[in-house]
Amino acid sequence: MESRMPTRAEALALLQKYNHSDSLIKHALAVEGVMRHFARINGQDEEKWGIVGLIHDLDYEQFPEAHCRKTEEILTAEGWPAELIRAVVSHGWGICSEVRPESQMEKTLYAVDELTGLVTTTALVRPSRSVMDLTAQSVKKKWKDKRFAAGVDRAIIDRGAEMLGMDRSALITETIMGMRAVADTIGLVGQAANP
Repeated sequence: MESRMPTRAEALALLQKYNHSDSLIKHALAVEGVMRHFARINGQDEEKWGIVGLIHDLDYEQFPEAHCRKTEEILTAEGWPAELIRAVVSHGWGICSEVRPESQMEKTLYAVDELTGLVTTTALVRPSRSVMDLTAQSVKKKWKDKRFAAGVDRAIIDRGAEMLGMDRSALITETIMGMRAVADTIGLVGQAANP
């Protein structure tokens, strides 16, 4: 079967077929927003990067023990392009996948996946409950407290930043900017006044 670039609508429908958890869908939308932001600032294909971000945890709700492997199986059966499948599988590198991130798109997904979780959690404990007034400084303060968002693997974020040749502050700032663009769809507009 000839592989073709899926549309965002097709990717979203597939995500919703396998995921019903509000938090997992919001995470997918957050990563999509950040991937689109990074594609824009790097002069890359925003649609392609966004779709990879949207679908990256496709199998996580139903097949957590086969994370990445099951997504590869599903997307291959759906006839998705190998480049997109490889990018999705590479975000689990060193955890549940042997596929090392190599392209700019893969490295970006690897770097921002965990970070969006830390940014979300940091935003939610602020009085505004918003990313609109969140700064990298606030996220870095929470970074140091290992009990805060304990499930977020900070070493992965740092490895991803290194792969991208970015320092941690810049990576956090750009991730926040990407999440601001989708704040309404991920429930993080909060009480913040428009900046």
